[in-house]
Amino acid sequence: MLSSETVQEIAALVRSGFYRKNRLMDIFCEEMYAPGDLEPDEVSAAIDVEFETWEAEKQTWPEVTDCDRLDSAFAAINERGIIALQNAGYTQSDGYEDFLDAYENHPNKSSVLGYCFYHGQDLERAVYGGGLYFAFGPVDPTEEETKGPEIGNVIREELERVGLKVDWDGTFAKRLGVPKLEWQRR
Repeated sequence: MLSSETVQEIAALVRSGFYRKNRLMDIFCEEMYAPGDLEPDEVSAAIDVEFETWEAEKQTWPEVTDCDRLDSAFAAINERGIIALQNAGYTQSDGYEDFLDAYENHPNKSSVLGYCFYHGQDLERAVYGGGLYFAFGPVDPTEEETKGPEIGNVIREELERVGLKVDWDGTFAKRLGVPKLEWQRR
C-alpha cells in the first residue's frame, strides 16, 4: 500500500497539469523512488484516482483560471524579450540551467534581455495554495543589481495586466510572487 506522502506527491503532480500518466509512472517508479520500491499497479491505480478527481473538479472551475492568466502573462513576457519558462527543473539552479539551454538555442540571442521562471518546488507550493514565486534576472549575471529590477518590473507589469496581484519589493534581492494564485491548470 502506498504511503499517504506518496499519494500526496502523486496528487500534486497530477494537479500541476504538466504530466500525463506514462510520465508519472516513470517519475514514481524509476526517478523519485528506486525501481522496485513502489508497486507499479498501486502507483497506476493512485494516478487514475487522482486524474478522475481532477477531471471532475475541472467542471466547477471558472471559464478563465489564474493558470490561464499566467499562460497569457508568460506569452507576453516572452514577446518582450524575456525567456519565461514554466515548471523549469525542480530547483532554482535547475531552472537557471533550463534558461541557459533555452538561451543557447534561441534564434536571436541579442534580443534576449533576461529570464523568468518558476521551478518544480515553486509549483508544488502553488498546487497546495502557497502562491507562486518567480526567479528572474538579466542574461548577464554581473548586471543583476542594475538590470534585474528592470526585468522584474516587466514581469510585474504583465502579471498585473492579466489580473494577478503581485507581491514584490522592486529589487533583485527578493523573488517576485503571486501569493494568492489559485492553481487550476487544465
